[in-house]
Amino acid sequence: MTDFLTRDIREGLEQARRQTQRRRSRLRLRVGEESFPILSFREDGFTLDVEDAPHLRGCVDIYDGARHICQALIIATAQEGSRMTYEFKRATQVTDRPPLDYSRDDDAPVALLSRD
Repeated sequence: MTDFLTRDIREGLEQARRQTQRRRSRLRLRVGEESFPILSFREDGFTLDVEDAPHLRGCVDIYDGARHICQALIIATAQEGSRMTYEFKRATQVTDRPPLDYSRDDDAPVALLSRD
C-alpha cells in the first residue's frame, strides 16, 4: 500500500507513528538531566528513536513513570531505520530496601517488641 503513496505522505505517516509510540511509552531513559522515551524494552536491551537520543554509552537510569526500576551500563549496538538499539553490559534492579547479608526465614518476625 505504501508503494502508491507519495514520499511526503509516507514521511508524515512515519512521523505520526513515532510520535504516538513516544507518547504511549511509560518507560524513560535518564542520562543526567536529559530524558528519552524507550520505544521497546527487552531483557538484554532496549530501543530508542534516533532523532531523540544521540549515540549513548555508559551509566543510565531507567524509569517506569516516576518509579526508578533499573540502573544500567549500556552500549549502542545497531541502527535500524529510525531506531537505535542498545544492549546492557550490566543492569541492576533498584529496590526500596537494602540487600540482606543472610537468608531470611519466611516466618521470621517483622519487628522486635520491647519489654517496656
